[in-house]
Amino acid sequence: MAFGFGVLRLGTRQFWAMTPREIKAASDGVFGRANQPMQRESLDHLMAIFPDHAANRSP
Repeated sequence: MAFGFGVLRLGTRQFWAMTPREIKAASDGVFGRANQPMQRESLDHLMAIFPDHAANRSP
């Protein structure tokens, strides 16, 4: 809680809405451990659940 409120300066709603995975990602970003490149399978997964709209694609 000290990290969320003190370091990240989150409000109570934002803090309690975060998942443990989000808190870890924020911690990694603050302490410089977030410089790992995204793996291809993670990118493929994101592209599958958040596809581009056909109207936004160039031919």
